[in-house]
Amino acid sequence: MIKFFRGLLVIVCCVAGMAVADEKNILVTSGSDRATPIAVVPFGWQGGTVLPDDMAEIIGNDLRNSGYYAPIPKQNMIGLPTQASEVIFRDWKALGAQYVMVGNIVPAGGRLQVQYALFNVATEQPVLTGSVSGTTDQLRDMAHYISDQSFEKLTGIKGAFSTRLLYVTAERASATNTRYTLQRSDYDGARAVTLLQSREPILSPRFAPDGKRIAYVSFEQKRPRIFMQNIDTGRREQITNFEGLNGAPAWSPDGSKLAFVLSKDGNAEIYVMELASRQLTRVTNNPAIDTEPFWGKDGNTIYFTSDRGGKPQIYKTTVGSGNAERVTFIGNYNASPKLSADEKTLVMIHRQDGFTNFRVAAQDLQRGTVKILTDTNLDESATVAPNGTMVIYATRQQGRGVLMLVSINGRVRLPLPTAQGEVREPSWSPYLN
Repeated sequence: MIKFFRGLLVIVCCVAGMAVADEKNILVTSGSDRATPIAVVPFGWQGGTVLPDDMAEIIGNDLRNSGYYAPIPKQNMIGLPTQASEVIFRDWKALGAQYVMVGNIVPAGGRLQVQYALFNVATEQPVLTGSVSGTTDQLRDMAHYISDQSFEKLTGIKGAFSTRLLYVTAERASATNTRYTLQRSDYDGARAVTLLQSREPILSPRFAPDGKRIAYVSFEQKRPRIFMQNIDTGRREQITNFEGLNGAPAWSPDGSKLAFVLSKDGNAEIYVMELASRQLTRVTNNPAIDTEPFWGKDGNTIYFTSDRGGKPQIYKTTVGSGNAERVTFIGNYNASPKLSADEKTLVMIHRQDGFTNFRVAAQDLQRGTVKILTDTNLDESATVAPNGTMVIYATRQQGRGVLMLVSINGRVRLPLPTAQGEVREPSWSPYLN
């Protein structure tokens, strides 16, 4: 219902190829160098009972998901050291590992103390050493923390593994009975908790920049209306009640405003609301459909999807200017704009000229090149990690709506473990620490 353009298309699957628009605008469908081999050795455990989570496995998966690193399988490891003095570097050199991580978990007064160390195999020198403590229930939190610290030390890019994900599931009990659930989970789909359930559709959930509030569209009044909810308390507040469409909420970078789409004047246009005063400002004014706003980090630029050129493409405008500049030129369909944190990359849903399948793509905003990131079909609702290294999107697999993760460099593509039913509408949180 919110995705205006997609509903007008008859979609069939076909094989993507290679296309060139001109010397500046180039479409890249595949190709990348190898990820760096790293060994995350199973952590030692000094307790008596089996721990519920494997920290080393979680850390290895995190680093793999970034697209930067290729963890060495445990069964290929020659030894299983748990501390620095036990590391035999020639063994890891023989395996081709460039880095090796070891760790040890010790029970301490009802909590767990985790010591870890990351080594450069070639130089045999430590890259990072540290410790973290928590409860058994916080094993995943501690593992994601270690992943964040390691990734930043190795790459200079802040890790995004301790972030969260919003998504909606739809479970159909009968032709007239579908249950919609708004879920929040770890970024990798683990530890999902329910934030809202409804017999009516829930769409477009979005985290506020503070990570404590969310906005979404609910049809609980039989019409689309935008709500805001506090994650910790569950307190909800209805933000809009205009005639017609109320959809696609997007938080401003400082969290003081919401951009969204209204059709109260007869056409789908983008508006901005100052949340404190409820003052409404119209941003676009065009006979075409304007939708899917996304804020630039300056708090004044808005990227959006419009068919004002005849087909859905991405434009940007400055609030109050009344002008719009087209951003995408490759392909006959580009929609659902999302920017990387450094605003150098535009992630979008893309359809290549001559084909009818929809893929997630990334456009280099400086060079104009477009890279296809996915090999699935019917892709939609791409959302970008706050550090710009990973994308999660909705697609279909074996006839079911699922979420997929792809690294921005295209090296990693994998499904996320999520609840039963149709899964859709993912949204990545900001940094939470």
